[in-house]
Amino acid sequence: MCGIVGYVGHRSATDVILDGLQRLEYRGYDSAGLAVLNGHGLEIRRHPGKIRGLETLVRTHPLSGGVGLGHTRWATHGPPSEENAHPHADCSGSLVVVHNGIIENYLSLKERLLAEGHRFRSDTDTEVVAHLIERQLKMGADLLEATKTALRQIRGAYAVAILSAAEPDRLIAAKHGAGAVVVGLGEAEAYLASDIAAILPYTRDVVVLEDDEVAVLTREGAALTTLDGRVIERAPSRVAWDATMAQKDGYPHFMLKEIYEQPRAVTDTFQGRIDEELGSVVLADANLERREIRQLRRVVLVACGTSYNAGLVGRFMIERMAGLPAEVDVASEFRYRDLVLGPDTLVIAISQSGETADTLGAVKAARAGRAPVLGITNVVGSALAREATGIFSTHAGPEIGVASSKTFSATVTACYMIALAIGRTRDYLSNIDGWKLIDGLLEVPGIMERTLAAVDGTTRQLAAELVGYPGFLYLGRGVHHPIALEGALKLKELSYIHAEGYAGGEMKHGPIALIDQNMPVVALTPRDPSYDRMVGNVEEVKARAGRVIAIAHEGDAEIARRAHHVVAIPPSTDLLMPLISVLPLQLLAYHIAVLRGCDVDQPRNLAKSVTVE
Repeated sequence: MCGIVGYVGHRSATDVILDGLQRLEYRGYDSAGLAVLNGHGLEIRRHPGKIRGLETLVRTHPLSGGVGLGHTRWATHGPPSEENAHPHADCSGSLVVVHNGIIENYLSLKERLLAEGHRFRSDTDTEVVAHLIERQLKMGADLLEATKTALRQIRGAYAVAILSAAEPDRLIAAKHGAGAVVVGLGEAEAYLASDIAAILPYTRDVVVLEDDEVAVLTREGAALTTLDGRVIERAPSRVAWDATMAQKDGYPHFMLKEIYEQPRAVTDTFQGRIDEELGSVVLADANLERREIRQLRRVVLVACGTSYNAGLVGRFMIERMAGLPAEVDVASEFRYRDLVLGPDTLVIAISQSGETADTLGAVKAARAGRAPVLGITNVVGSALAREATGIFSTHAGPEIGVASSKTFSATVTACYMIALAIGRTRDYLSNIDGWKLIDGLLEVPGIMERTLAAVDGTTRQLAAELVGYPGFLYLGRGVHHPIALEGALKLKELSYIHAEGYAGGEMKHGPIALIDQNMPVVALTPRDPSYDRMVGNVEEVKARAGRVIAIAHEGDAEIARRAHHVVAIPPSTDLLMPLISVLPLQLLAYHIAVLRGCDVDQPRNLAKSVTVE
């Protein structure tokens, strides 16, 4: 969940680390800190709150050196404070550790270390790592062996980095089951990060650690081994992202920039994967043979948060285009069920970061049940990409805003393409069906661009009128029920206003009790098969003095007569309309949050990559 940056080389480690931490602040912003080695030993600076507090501290109390570690924290153990901020030192202060993840047995380890005379300064689970390593160093081990021995005693998930004054020309990093650990390689320098975006301004040549691997970084490069000592030879891969993709490009917030990047994200997701001649989609990395696809009897999608809502849209696509029963499960609940799985059940696991702990747990449960697992993720080389039996990378580019926007659209697009590929392989769709479905997809980016241009002013004006309301209700039917859920989630995430999304038919079964003149109701009313029933919902809301904001097709006079406000959007095919109708909901949530003075890029208590359960 937290952000890690490390550097070994000829540059100022402080400058590199602070720059990287700024790019990783979306991963956690309860506190931040860094440690740098100079000729006199280790110097540490830590500060509660956001990165700017640490930057101010470093300006007034500078530190210099070419080797260092930094961290931005999302609290799990202990409240945000200077004492609980990383890096954490051993008793002597000559060794520091930064950590992402949760150490499940830290209490028993801490009790043992306390009994041996170790002094702890924080409430965190991380600090035990520093003391475990210190213990091994006192027994004569070098830093690498001490680290490996310490990590073998840990139960849980971790991505760790270690810096010691005793071996001042190296950094050590390791991971097991937590977020990514990326090693970047340069000329006479090496970088370390928990996200590629942190080091893109300096290098595009990276090596991604896998579970139970350890890296030793020096100015000459990086040496990889396993925890049990096996040497690993892995060539670096070249990152295609441009560093400027992670900048705001003149937008006031990353969130707004990424909302407007969605047409491009959809294009990048389908580009190069469409076989127009056959009216199908090429799933090059899915590792699903034709025989396996044809023997499928059902599909289960597992995900969390926005990815879960995207999966709900995907369910409609799979059932209609592939002719298979589909269900969607919250990843955190999936593995605790009495699962009925096998080779005839395809599990589609969705995680934008590829590091979501609950989703990775679901993947392991699915594989234990002998089900093929197809992962959808935006991060090449992520844990999901390694754990799943096949992968669909969305290529949406880095998403810095904590609340997902363009990765939602890219994921829905991926679901559409997977459904199309399965439907064609199973002969559920004809060539003509495939061509029509592809034509609809190819038109979507242009429709999205027109929609964004048309609705920004309307949603901005609506936000000014609605910003004072304490709660919202979102209603949708069919494929737009998931969009109602996503619209409500975005408002909650960005503006901290309570909002609920409901299936339109469920309104009479409880939520209708909430409706009065103080309850804005956002109704998704495009002209699809559920249109007439949604019109009935609008009438029911109006009869109880509710304020109706309708998301409707352009020129819909019937809805215009009934709703208090209409946000007009252009039409698309039924299954692809969610990619259009979600846009005004994202913008409405964004503009309300800005008017409320909320931090839209880094909402409170949230982190981009939830690598703990």
